[in-house]
Amino acid sequence: MKGFKTTLAVAALGAVAFAGAAQARDQIRIVGSSTVFPYTQAVAEEYAAKTGNAAPVVESTGTGGGMKIFCGGVGADHPDITGASRAMKESEFKTCMENGVDSITEALIGYDGLSIAVSREGQQISVTQKDIFLALAAEVPVDGQWVANPHKNWSDVNPDLPNVAIQVFGPPPTSGTRDAFVELAMEVGCEELPEHAALSKDEAKTKCHRMRQDGPFIEAGENDNLIVQRLEADPNAYGIFGYSFLYENQDKLQGVQINGTSPGFETIADGSYPLSRPLFFYVKNAHRGVIPGLEEFLSEYVSDNAMGSAGYLKERGLVALDDAKREELKNAVMSGSMMTRYGS
Repeated sequence: MKGFKTTLAVAALGAVAFAGAAQARDQIRIVGSSTVFPYTQAVAEEYAAKTGNAAPVVESTGTGGGMKIFCGGVGADHPDITGASRAMKESEFKTCMENGVDSITEALIGYDGLSIAVSREGQQISVTQKDIFLALAAEVPVDGQWVANPHKNWSDVNPDLPNVAIQVFGPPPTSGTRDAFVELAMEVGCEELPEHAALSKDEAKTKCHRMRQDGPFIEAGENDNLIVQRLEADPNAYGIFGYSFLYENQDKLQGVQINGTSPGFETIADGSYPLSRPLFFYVKNAHRGVIPGLEEFLSEYVSDNAMGSAGYLKERGLVALDDAKREELKNAVMSGSMMTRYGS
């Protein structure tokens, strides 16, 4: 209890010092997910156009990188908001608390479908989560034994798939997209294998989570536009990113079916597309009323004009919340509803 009181006292002192130095920064600063980035950037542009204020600085750092920066502390040297393509982890929540970031509002802004895409000049395929795991895992079972992944071509994984080399561009470990892909595609595919039943919990985590590093899977950084460019250049290559990037490049790319279902607004919203996931942003409540324009920016983000069923974020690929959930979100964000635990 004593330690908790000390933390609160330090945080309070930090908040007072921060308020006194508010004018050290007159722009909102936002970090986080490359998937959430285009939505936040669109809101930043709309906010600047409507208010005449300086546009917020929005950096695509990846979800994990954004959480680390966001949870670093309170004050003008630390960002106000972070975007995330997964919920905040327990370890991240604890880091925030330890660093005095003890009042955070979580905003689930809508849904996205992790997409595997290929050039329109390439071959459209339909894969299962099991196919994905067998193509991209570091180790796979062969004759009942777990060995380094020997699969070179898609046809090695499944004879119904094309006899072309496996080449998939995807996100790095710091990305929430990577976390979600591991959870929704790799883990599920791994669990479908009969050899999975014999693994201990720790063994299963290792076997099911590790992506191969021998060439077929290529980490492409946090810049999803770079993946789009690489797919345009090579019709045999595939890429992993959020649905918005596929949606915005429909003239160049086509989505891969997962379990026979294509990514789209309806299939992501109703959960029939297997790689559907929620998207978030987190706001530091100690910065409200101190960083100029932060409240106005938040108001624009959760407005019907932005997040509504016909809002400009849907035009960029966001799968919108229904009316009731959107109203609940708006109330929570504008009232500064505080997270009391991770994943709340």
